[in-house]
Amino acid sequence: MSRTIVTFGTFDVFHVGHLRVLERAAALGDRLVVGVSADALNIRKKGRAPVFSRGERLAIVSALRVVDEVFVEESLEAKRDYSVTHGADVLVMGDDWAGKFDEYADVCEVVYLPRTPAISTTAIIEHIADM
Repeated sequence: MSRTIVTFGTFDVFHVGHLRVLERAAALGDRLVVGVSADALNIRKKGRAPVFSRGERLAIVSALRVVDEVFVEESLEAKRDYSVTHGADVLVMGDDWAGKFDEYADVCEVVYLPRTPAISTTAIIEHIADM
């Protein structure tokens, strides 16, 4: 039986932390589907527009060999719908979201993966801005 994994992220200024979390998510199943946050969602969530456009971020994520499908995530509140639509057996989120999606356990298994230590898109952007 095939297992579909669904995860989400902005994936802006793509770095090794993004790659590692996607590799670990993919290892949990046979098919990895990734929701890439829309620009408007990122602005609502983080208070700033992404550095790279939605199209560029979709292209980067979809080019990874561990990713089978990508789609645009328009709303944080629609994660349940996205999980059902894409046939998720497992919803993977970073551990900074621990507990926030436990209510979706009636739809699929929910797994929180640890983030890669000392790597942050925001910190990278701030470092570049300070140069």
